[in-house]
This record gives sequence, structure tokens and C-alpha cells, in this order.
Amino acid sequence: MLLLVLITLVGLGHCHAHGPHGQLKVGFYNDKCGGNNVEKVIYDVVKQKITADPDTVSDLVRVSFHDCFVRGCEGSILLNGKGTEQTAPINKGLGGIKTVSDIKEAVEKVCPGVVSCTDVLVIGARAAISLAGGKWYEVETGRRDGVVSRKDEAQANIPPPTMPVPQAIELFARKGLNKHDFVVLLERLYNFRNTNKPDRSISPSLLQLLQKTCPLNSKTDNETFLDQTTNSHFKIDNAYYKQILAHNGVMEIDQNLASNPSTRGLVIGLAKSPNQFLDQFGPAMVKMARIGVLTGNQGEIRKSCGSVN
Repeated sequence: MLLLVLITLVGLGHCHAHGPHGQLKVGFYNDKCGGNNVEKVIYDVVKQKITADPDTVSDLVRVSFHDCFVRGCEGSILLNGKGTEQTAPINKGLGGIKTVSDIKEAVEKVCPGVVSCTDVLVIGARAAISLAGGKWYEVETGRRDGVVSRKDEAQANIPPPTMPVPQAIELFARKGLNKHDFVVLLERLYNFRNTNKPDRSISPSLLQLLQKTCPLNSKTDNETFLDQTTNSHFKIDNAYYKQILAHNGVMEIDQNLASNPSTRGLVIGLAKSPNQFLDQFGPAMVKMARIGVLTGNQGEIRKSCGSVN
């Protein structure tokens, strides 16, 4: 499965704006851009981006999560500047921001001032998921962009990599999510819980590989895949769950998902059934994208995703 993604989001009914689905609807931009199909424009740009950099898929999914968990799905993560969400430590290394801005520029050329940056992200994430082997799903659109972005709010609302499974479940519950709803990260290679030793739950072969990739006291910010399955790094599939059941989870939280009684059954089910994961992922993204949306006269339609109008 992809590097750094969330999975299987459910139960967001109370987070919608203005009723069950607010003013969002499938095909919101139909007939608003002349003869131009903005969803196809976005799809084509995302396809080009993925060809150049396969990480684009996980970047767009992760940006969606980081946006929706702070102030709702209203594009606050895309705003540049001092003290914005992008400057929060939890968002260090977050990719995909420039990709969304590039897609927005392409959309503006064919449909200026109509499509929000937030919807560009939502539609772009759907395109990326489909291009990575996920099932196509319809996206609801009609969101408007927020005008506030705060570093401290990002730090307070994005689950940190050190969070144990029970606390992560509680945090997601406050967002209307349940224990299906998270995959988070935790560094555990050398000084697991201040023992000066690695986490014993890592398989020896994976530990050796990760220590080679991320040597102790290295000055280089290296990367590795959360899913260690060959040829699955840039795909939407259930291989990640198979790996954590085999003690090949890169982060402590990965192994906790596979061992914690609250989540182990879910991991086993997803590992056994690729169709279960594929069937759930798209609808889950739709549900997540309803959190705290701005519609109607709320917010604005940004001309540039990095700044307010």
C-alpha cells in the first residue's frame, strides 16, 4: 500500500455542513465552466505528476488528511506564510502542497475563479487513488476555501507519531471517526521508549534494512516505505496489512495495529481480503472530505491556493 495514508474512515454523519451532505453534490461544477470538464483537467494533470513522481499519490492522500483534521476540509493546509499550518512540526516534510497549486493553475486557465482549492485537492486525491489501482468513486464538490491557517491548531489536531493506539482511537472519535480510522507513524529503530535498544517486535531482517537506511545520528533526512512489499510501494492495495501481521511494520503504531485487541481483527480482515480494502477506501475518502466543509456564502474561492484573495 502507499506510503503515509489513512484508511477506512467511517461514521462522519455529524460532521457534515448544513444537513446530511450539506450543499455538496456530485457534479457541482457541471455547466459552471463552459464546455470544460474540470474533473478531467485535474485527472490529466495528476496523471502527469504521477508519471514524473509516483509519490504524488501518497502526497495527495496525506495532504487531504492533514487538511480535514484541522478546521475541516477547507484548504487551510495550503496557505503559505509565517505561523500557518505548514510550519507546524507535525507537517514537516509534508508533500503535495505544490502539486495542488500546480493543478489549481491548470484549472484557472479553463475555469477562472470558480473551483476552490479544497475541491481541487479532493478531486486530485480521487484521481491519484484511481491511477494507483484504487476503485473509481464519485466525489462530492462545492466546497469553499477557508481564510485562516494556524500552526498551533495543526499541532493540536494531527495525531502525533508517538500516540499509542488507545489515545489515537480517542482522538479520532472526537472527529467522529472510530478505530478503523488511522495509520500513524512512530520512530522506533534505535531508542525504543528510552531503552537505547530497538523495538523487539521488528523482524530482524527489516530492522537491519531500516538501520541501514536510517543510520544512527545521520544528518540526512532519508525515507523508506511503510509497506515493505516489493512492487506495492505506489499502489492502493492491502499488502501493508499483510506486512504488519508478519512483524514488518516500519513504525511502532503499525505493529500496535496488528497486536492491539481493538484493531487486530480489522487488520486480519483487511489482510485477507483485497476487495474489502478496495471497496472501503474510496467511500472512506468521501466521508472524510465532509468534515467541517464551507459552502454557500462561507469562505471564498481562492485565486491562488497559497494565499487568501
